[in-house]
Amino acid sequence: MIPAEIRIRPMQVEDIPEVHALDVLSFSLPWSERSYRFEVTENTASSPWVAEALFPDGSRRIVGMMVNWIILDEVHIATIAVHPDFRRMGIARRLLMEGLQEGYRRGARMAFLEVRRSNTAAQSLYESFGFRVEGVRPKYYQDNQEDALLMTLKPLDEEVLRRLAHRAEPNPSGGERCNPIKS
Repeated sequence: MIPAEIRIRPMQVEDIPEVHALDVLSFSLPWSERSYRFEVTENTASSPWVAEALFPDGSRRIVGMMVNWIILDEVHIATIAVHPDFRRMGIARRLLMEGLQEGYRRGARMAFLEVRRSNTAAQSLYESFGFRVEGVRPKYYQDNQEDALLMTLKPLDEEVLRRLAHRAEPNPSGGERCNPIKS
């Protein structure tokens, strides 16, 4: 079923079972439910978000999630995933945009993340935001010893956010963008 609306909002404790299920579906090294609970309830540096699909029949479903850590003047994108059935709808783009905007509001002036060397789809998304590869973390991933690329976006400022927000606006012809309604 196609959602009537996708809403980006802060993650809540009651979202954790769905978020964890999405993480298990998306990654070979998923976080535990306990880790997500810590991010939502205890970690003051954490900025956790969900993408919630609202369907015409009134049902709701978590279809995307992201956790950022905002430490001093940096946003670290710790994890981001979209359910396979809802990919290529611009949800990851909207989550990333929200996370960067929140980081900026909280004083961050640069952002960084690690991404698997083989995850070219994610790298393309990050590059479209202006992230650049600045290093390699050899054998970073425990499951297969794959390298991680360290990607950085700097500066993170009002001009960059304005340019990125324009790209996240609705696309009347369809494509990868979806309605940017926020709660």
